[in-house]
Amino acid sequence: MTVHAAFENAGKKPGLAIWRIEKMNPVSVPETLHGNFYTGDVYILLHTTADFAHNIHMWLGKLCSNDESGSAAIFCVQLDDSLSGAPVQHRETQGNETSRFLGYFKNGVIYKEGGVASGFNHAVTNDVSAKRLLHVKGRRNVRAIEVDFDWSSFNNEDCFIIDSGAIIYQWNGSKCNGQEKIKSCQLARGIRDNERGGRSKVQVVEEGSEPPELIELLGPKPTIPPAKVDDKAADNTSAKKSKLYMVSDASGELALTEVASENPFKMAMLSTDECYILDHALGGYIFLWKGKGASKSERKYGFTTCEFFINTYNYSKDIKTQIFAENGESPMFTQFFSDWKTVGQTEGLGKVFTIGSVAKIEYVPFDVKALHKTPAMAAQHNMVDDGSGDVKIWRIEGGAKVQVDSKSYGQFYGGDCYIILYSYKLGGKQQHVIYTWQGTKATRDELGTSAILTVALDQEMNDLPVQVRVSQGQEPPHLMSLFKEKPLIVHLGGTSRKGAQTAAADIRLFHIRISSTGATRAVEVISSAQSLNSNDTFVLKSPKETYIWRGVGASDAELKTAKYVVSVLGGKSTEIKEGKETDNFWKALGGKKEYQTSRLLQSEVAAHPIRLFGCSNKSGLFRIEEVPGDFTQTDLAVDDVMLLDAWDQIFLWLGKEANDVEKTEATTCATKYLAADPAVRDAGTPVVTVKQGHEPPTFTGWFLAWDPNMWA
Repeated sequence: MTVHAAFENAGKKPGLAIWRIEKMNPVSVPETLHGNFYTGDVYILLHTTADFAHNIHMWLGKLCSNDESGSAAIFCVQLDDSLSGAPVQHRETQGNETSRFLGYFKNGVIYKEGGVASGFNHAVTNDVSAKRLLHVKGRRNVRAIEVDFDWSSFNNEDCFIIDSGAIIYQWNGSKCNGQEKIKSCQLARGIRDNERGGRSKVQVVEEGSEPPELIELLGPKPTIPPAKVDDKAADNTSAKKSKLYMVSDASGELALTEVASENPFKMAMLSTDECYILDHALGGYIFLWKGKGASKSERKYGFTTCEFFINTYNYSKDIKTQIFAENGESPMFTQFFSDWKTVGQTEGLGKVFTIGSVAKIEYVPFDVKALHKTPAMAAQHNMVDDGSGDVKIWRIEGGAKVQVDSKSYGQFYGGDCYIILYSYKLGGKQQHVIYTWQGTKATRDELGTSAILTVALDQEMNDLPVQVRVSQGQEPPHLMSLFKEKPLIVHLGGTSRKGAQTAAADIRLFHIRISSTGATRAVEVISSAQSLNSNDTFVLKSPKETYIWRGVGASDAELKTAKYVVSVLGGKSTEIKEGKETDNFWKALGGKKEYQTSRLLQSEVAAHPIRLFGCSNKSGLFRIEEVPGDFTQTDLAVDDVMLLDAWDQIFLWLGKEANDVEKTEATTCATKYLAADPAVRDAGTPVVTVKQGHEPPTFTGWFLAWDPNMWA
């Protein structure tokens, strides 16, 4: 099949690529506008992981035409063929996106009215004359919907963004909570940095404290009402009522034959010579599995076959769809099979009779069955390029920025603040990104100075750079890629300023982990055995010896980074594998203690994705939604209860500000969560309740560089 020229380089490097269908052709969307979708259009997204696994998403706006959706389906087939049929394909509809999809956009998605037919284009114009109102919904899976520019669109339980162009107001309703404010702030800053190139200012406004300029924009302010609550009853149908169908075109037309009427299914039910549809419509999904030996026509028409199935059973047009080839199954698909084996664990699929697969859960009324709709989601990469451009770094000293020696690039100290200028070319034009890195132990003056000097540098460069503020431990993958072969090293405290260094601790421990983009990071953590993790590599430096400790699930890339860290710290190292530790090793860490050694960490690839959910009744109804992307400690909302599914045990994390209803409902939910899982989980799986500030290592070990003092 001929592949469109727009897909020529698709999937050749990790990251996210997006095309919009314009006049029946795919047109690339600028990276700075990823996450913006016109409601009258159709988009194709390709996400490529560090190990070159691919996911293709076809997104349909609520006002798109049938011609556009049909054209996009054809292009998805072309894109799939260009990648040897390996990608998993997904069908997404506006307002009903999977959490995997939403996980690509950490700052949320924005729905814009109009589309190609209305003359609306994805051009980066840095227009500061904009005038629009965005209603921000969701505490984790954030969606911003463009609504009428009028007070009648407001309610006092949500956040709104009033975009006046030069000033972007973040308006917080009197009854919205802290997590919603944080997400709205991230979205507002994203508009400023990406759509406006940093030219606009963000101003936070609390309900009741609106400035005169805002009143002038919207007119006299009326009494703001509460939000309208959707009290539609949850679907209590059993999650086990899924069906399996074989799809055939042997008669010249597509035909369906029921293979099994209820899960769990057996692998032997799938023949490598056929295609199958797994119907989990009660959970909002259908899956199309394409056997390697199936006819070319059966394998070719993926979305067309799914449309045929949806129409045959009169299912909602918003139902989510996954399409994949044999051996490319998602965990979400394989969970319906009681005996599923991965490649290398089985002889292959059995021959059967013939007749002629990590978050994410939209914000809906509470239904425990909805939790199992998606696996853990891919993290947003936000890679503007491969990091091969020019880098300059300054450290904040005495109210000024002082250039850092290039030999120490990639090393950051918790007592410092840094400004990193990255310059690269895109489409023949020079582009710039300014990262402002702020250490957790930097002084308030240094934090303020770093922000001021970032603005000054931006102005020196004619307001062209994109500005990104980075907190210690939250470094984005692109920043980590700037130091070429050097991994990023984050020192717990101290400073790199000449003459101001404090003596390094006698015992130092560095936690090394590889990111979803393949970049590695070494973060100094508290020197205790409780900081260890079976899935990762650690460097322990003591006055007498330096050790490289390899957990049973550690990767070779982490070992390479560990050796580099040793070269920076100085001295020679001794490699120790988990389980072979010496007495001196444990003595250096203050004695042997319990640490993260879950059975899921005994191999490099976990058999089941680790998932994090937030449980909240802030809207008046008990709701649960999955945290999209690679979750971190900062995703634990202190005013909520969080559910961490580590497969062999379930954790309930109780935030200090969570209310009694949330705590009670979450406990009940954990039990129902296990019972409702299509994978048929063991009802005796332990449910562990932990309280904020008193987390055991079996919980903290799932988070990179856990900071026990974060909430101190």
